[in-house]
Amino acid sequence: MSSDDAWIGDAQPYLTPREPGERDAWSSEAAARGRRGTQRLLAVEEVDPPSAVRAFFRLSATEKAIVRRRLILLDDAPVELADSYYPTRIAQGTQLAEQGKIRGGAVSLLASMGFEPEPDPLEDVSAAVASPSQCDALTLSPGSPVLVLTRFTNSRSGEPMEVSVMTMTRHLRYRQGEAAN
Repeated sequence: MSSDDAWIGDAQPYLTPREPGERDAWSSEAAARGRRGTQRLLAVEEVDPPSAVRAFFRLSATEKAIVRRRLILLDDAPVELADSYYPTRIAQGTQLAEQGKIRGGAVSLLASMGFEPEPDPLEDVSAAVASPSQCDALTLSPGSPVLVLTRFTNSRSGEPMEVSVMTMTRHLRYRQGEAAN
């Protein structure tokens, strides 16, 4: 995606449980722009999470997390890698820990389990040079820059429930909370 193809992002649709039969947030957002948004599940694994994820979930040094790794596509071209982490105490024994798409998405599943996401999660944005594996997955040249958006989401009751790390190739203009209105 070229830098002149600006995308104004809004986290709220991604934090809102979907109604039965409703498209996922990415497909809906892309369709509203006359585009086709899809995603491919790459892996579901129990892992030693990155330190920021471990700290947010308040995990001990030996506790694991479940990660769902996805390739996000726009008009069949890769534009983002999205890794969503969940504490095993929440994900184990649910569709979050299983291979396969989750009807309605993870946020809808979590809400049905009593984990309604808070409306204003902490988001951290940084720039990086894409790793060789990111270059390969996103069809980038070595040394290409990427934008990394990490969203730390608690439930409305304050329990850490999800960390999503999104590595993207596109230009992003971002709206957040009350300032967006």
